[in-house]
Amino acid sequence: MPIDFERLEEIGRELLLAIGQDPNDESIRETPHRFAKMWRDFIEYKDDNADKTFPELRINQLVVVKDMPVWSMCEHHLLPFQATISAGYIAAGRLLGLSKIGRIVKLSAHRLQMQERLVNDIADHIEKATGSLSVAVLASGTHTCMAMRGIEMPHKMISSEMRGAFRDEPEARAEFFQVINHG
Repeated sequence: MPIDFERLEEIGRELLLAIGQDPNDESIRETPHRFAKMWRDFIEYKDDNADKTFPELRINQLVVVKDMPVWSMCEHHLLPFQATISAGYIAAGRLLGLSKIGRIVKLSAHRLQMQERLVNDIADHIEKATGSLSVAVLASGTHTCMAMRGIEMPHKMISSEMRGAFRDEPEARAEFFQVINHG
């Protein structure tokens, strides 16, 4: 469904009114437009280079990109959350360039999201792009919906998706965690 930019501007104006602010006040007059632009840019984010791989190579090695910071938006509270993602796969054919893994992470985060689904979406995308059935994704997140409302508690939420060898072989899982913790 396409973004209705004008409606988003109206919602931004209505939100200001609902929280007791004057949307005609000079300091926030452009806020409804900025609000609409932020949502449009976030939801309509595209990256046509996320799936490009190198030609098939005959290698069988662990490929990991770690500590990639990304922002997403909590689907339950419409508040941002920040996660640091580490993702890897056992190359068995097609290779993703390093920036492609970062692009997949960012592309997966640009929607209303839950951290648990985010790691799954990233793993799905890497698996599809590489053809590897052995994919691991770990996320450590801080959610403003918990930190600034409700319990108002600092935290780190950890979630992971382990597939193939990372799920079935303790040695592969241990190597992944060794790489992301000490690599």
